[in-house]
Parts: sequence; structure tokens; C-alpha cells
Amino acid sequence: QVQLVESGGGLVQPGGSLRLSCAASGSIFSIGHMVWYRQAPGKERELVAVITGGGSTIYADSVKGRFTISRDNAKNTVYLQMNSLRPEDTAVYYCNAEVNQFVGVRKYWGQGTQVTVSS
Repeated sequence: QVQLVESGGGLVQPGGSLRLSCAASGSIFSIGHMVWYRQAPGKERELVAVITGGGSTIYADSVKGRFTISRDNAKNTVYLQMNSLRPEDTAVYYCNAEVNQFVGVRKYWGQGTQVTVSS
């Protein structure tokens, strides 16, 4: 089956940068939308950024101008470059991918990676 493996999280100082990656593997024909979400303790899951199969991007207002989502279709991987990080960016970040399999279309979730922004 398809699985998404996330990496790149960790502890960073305010104003610093971090790059997350999410690689899909398994029975994949192609991947459509790829999405980054985040969830802080006691808060609802929040959409952070979206990149479509055609490369169009959408960002939450809270990260616009600071974060960049990109993808490498050859590697079935989506990235989230995070710059000018703030303490309020602290959360578990999850990737989600719309996977076109030979048996149909299904969305998959990564396991999540912790991002902590603190002095």
C-alpha cells in the first residue's frame, strides 16, 4: 500500500528556517494535490499550503510570504520550505497526498513531524 514518510522537523529559533519533506511510495500511478496541514495542541487542524498536480499553489494567510510549497514528481515528494519562523508556527505538521492508483483515487496521510519554534 501507499505510505507517506515525513522528515525535516525539529527545533528552530524564531526567525530561522526549516524544510519539511514528504515522500510517497508504493503502488502509485500519479499524484494530484499535495497538501501540508498543521495542528497545535488544543487547536483544530489547519491547512497550511496546497500544491496541485499542475503546480499551482495556495497558502494560508498566516504563512503567506514566509512558506513555500514545492514538489518533485520524479521522487513523488512534496516539500515545505519555512522561513522567518515564529513561535506560533509550532505544531505537528502533516502531509496529505491525492494518489492516483491503478485501482482508483485515494488520499493518504503522513505520520506527522513536530516543528517547534522557540528561543
